[in-house]
Amino acid sequence: MPDEENEQIQEETKEKPKKPILQWAITGVVVMICASAGFFLARSLKGAVAPATVAASQEDADTEPDDLLPDDGKTWFHDLEPVVANLNDPGVMRYVSAALTLEMSAAAAQGKTVKLFEEKMPILTNWLTIYLASLSLEDIRGDKNLKRIQAQILDAFNQELFPNEKPKIKHILFKGFAIQ
Repeated sequence: MPDEENEQIQEETKEKPKKPILQWAITGVVVMICASAGFFLARSLKGAVAPATVAASQEDADTEPDDLLPDDGKTWFHDLEPVVANLNDPGVMRYVSAALTLEMSAAAAQGKTVKLFEEKMPILTNWLTIYLASLSLEDIRGDKNLKRIQAQILDAFNQELFPNEKPKIKHILFKGFAIQ
């Protein structure tokens, strides 16, 4: 009788093959590699600013899309030279490059205002360089921060160019904004 029980136990163990530990280990390693790759991909894309994000950051969230269009085609645009500044991040050497386009109102006579830009360009470039150098990486990440930066540049430029007049710069547009 004991031989019959031993044979029966041996047959049961043959019917249930055990999965080797190696197969489980390989599966675990593959899952970890895929998860790590997904994590690093998400982290690398997190800091990237898509063109749609930059376009959306040109106005506050409560502004309607029609407000982005020039009024009756009378507004005009003026491109500024790109400005490069080191970010205020201790221990890390990062810089930001910003190329701006100014949308001017119809009240600003183009010829006279372009001449004013030429005269004041060193002051505007200096202010923009110092302002950007005062920012950290966290200060410039995200849509809300880019909108805040645009608003601060808009206020400062209007104050410098048209101190006792109605502001003539309508919008600050990012033509390029790169962080490295």
